[in-house]
Amino acid sequence: MASQARSIMGLAGVLCTALLTTLNEQVSTQGLPDIMGGIGMSHDPATWFTSLYSAAQVVGAGLSPWMALTFSLRRWAFIVLGLGVVSSVLIPFTDTLSLLYILRTLQGIAGGFAIPLMMFSTLRILSLDIRTYGLASYALTATCFPYLSTALAGLWTDFVDWRFVFWQVIPLGALAWALLVYGMPVTEPDHGRFRMFNWRGVVLFSGAAWCLSMMLLLGDWLDWFNSPFICVLGLVGTVCVPLLVWNEWNHVLPFFKFQLLGRRNYLYGVTAISLFVLVSLASSTVPGRYLTQIAGYRPEQSYLITLEVAAVQLIMLPIVGYLLNQRYIDSRVVGFVGMTCVFIGLCGDTFLTSVWLRNEFYLWQFVQAIGGEMILASLLLMSTNAVVPAESAFAVALVNMPRSLMQVVGTWLIQLVHRWRGTLHSQRLTDHLGVERYQLFQGSSPTIQSPTPLTPDGRPRFAGSMALIKQQFHHQTQVLELTDLFFVLLGLLVILMLCVLILPVRTYPPWIVFARSRKSPS
Repeated sequence: MASQARSIMGLAGVLCTALLTTLNEQVSTQGLPDIMGGIGMSHDPATWFTSLYSAAQVVGAGLSPWMALTFSLRRWAFIVLGLGVVSSVLIPFTDTLSLLYILRTLQGIAGGFAIPLMMFSTLRILSLDIRTYGLASYALTATCFPYLSTALAGLWTDFVDWRFVFWQVIPLGALAWALLVYGMPVTEPDHGRFRMFNWRGVVLFSGAAWCLSMMLLLGDWLDWFNSPFICVLGLVGTVCVPLLVWNEWNHVLPFFKFQLLGRRNYLYGVTAISLFVLVSLASSTVPGRYLTQIAGYRPEQSYLITLEVAAVQLIMLPIVGYLLNQRYIDSRVVGFVGMTCVFIGLCGDTFLTSVWLRNEFYLWQFVQAIGGEMILASLLLMSTNAVVPAESAFAVALVNMPRSLMQVVGTWLIQLVHRWRGTLHSQRLTDHLGVERYQLFQGSSPTIQSPTPLTPDGRPRFAGSMALIKQQFHHQTQVLELTDLFFVLLGLLVILMLCVLILPVRTYPPWIVFARSRKSPS
C-alpha cells in the first residue's frame, strides 16, 4: 500500500510535467501579442513561432512511449521535465530569431513527449482497481489544463510581466521534480532496444508529421499551393505516409503497431478521440476568439469562462472515475451521455449574436464541461482495455499522435471556415448593404439605435461614422463565420454519436477485464 501511494505521487509528478508543457503552449498563444512586443517580433516570425511548436509536438507525441520503455519511465520523465523547463526559461533572454525558433521547437518536442508519458505512466503504475481514476486524470490534459491558460495569460501579461509566460514553469518544474524524485518507481533501462533502433521509422514519421503539420498551419498564410514551400511540404509528407505504414507494419520494433486498429474498440477509441479534439474547440478556441476579436476582451476579462470549464472538469474527475469503475455501468452509455451534454451546449452556442458578452457563454460552457470529461475518459477506457500490457506503448503512441495532429487540423479548420464562409458572408452583407443603401447606409430617417453613417446628401452624419459602420460590418461577418463553425463542430459531434452507436462493443472496468484474461488458458 505504501509503495502504491508513493507511485501515485510519482504519477502526480508526471501530471505536473504535462501541465507545465501544456501551459507552455496555451499561455504563450494567449499572450502572443505581448510576447511579440517584448521580444520585438512582427507577424511573420510570430506565425513561425506558434507553428513550430505545434509541428514539433506531433513529432514528440509519436516517439515518447518508445523512449520511455528504452530509458525507463523515471529517467525519461526527468529528461522531458528538464527539456520543457530549460527551453522555456531561456526564451525571454533570446534576441536571435533562429535561436528563438530552436528553443520553441524544443518546447514543442517536450510538450509532445509529456502527454503520452502521462498516459503510459498511468497504465504502468496504477493498479487495475484504480486505473479508471488515472485515465480520468489523463483526460485533464485535454479537458482542463488548456482552460487554465487564459487566467494565467491575463495574470502575467496585464499584472506582472510578459516574461513570466515562460518563467511560470520554474515553480511547477520544481514541484514536478520533487514528486518524481519521491515517488517515481526505479526500473532498469533497456538500452538493448537501440540495437534494433527503427531509424527509418524516425525519419519517415518525423518527415510526415512535421511536413503535413506545417503545411496545414502555414497553408492559409502562404496561399496554399501557390507557394513552392507548401508544395514541397505536401509532396514530402504524402510520400512519407505510405512508406511509414509499410515500415512500421514490418519492423520488429516499431513505434506504431497499426495492426491494433483491427480491434473494434481500439479503432473506435482512436477515431473518437481525434474527433473529440476537434469538437472541443467549441468550448475553448471559438468562445475565446469571439470575446477577443469582437467583444474586445483582454485575457483577464474572459478568464472566468475558461476557469468555469476547468473547475467543472476537476469536479467531474472522481465522479467519472467512479462510474467507469463499476461493473454495472456501460462506458458507452457514459460517453453518449457526455456527447449529449456537449450537443446541448453546441446548440446553444449556435444562437451567437454580435451582442453576446461573457455572461451569455456561461450556461453553454458549463454543459459542455460536464460532457467533456465523460467522453474522453470513457474513450480511453475502451481503448486501453482492448490491448494487453505488452502492447501498451504502441497503444499510447497510436492514441496520442493523432490527438496532437488533430490540434493542428483544428487550426486548419478554423482557417478554412474563415476563408470560405467568412468571404461568403462578407460578400452577401456587402450586397445587402448596397441593395438597402437608403435604409442602412445613407438615409433621411435613421433609427436612434443605428443611425446611418451618411446623410441623404452623402455627408458623414458624425465624425467617425464610416469607421463605425466598417467595424459593425466586420463584427457581423465574424459572428456569422463563428456561427457556421459551431454548426461544423455540431456535425462532427453527430458523427461521433453515430460511431458510439455502431462501432464499439461492451467493455468492463480494468479489474474485471484483465482478471478474466489472466484466468483464460494461454
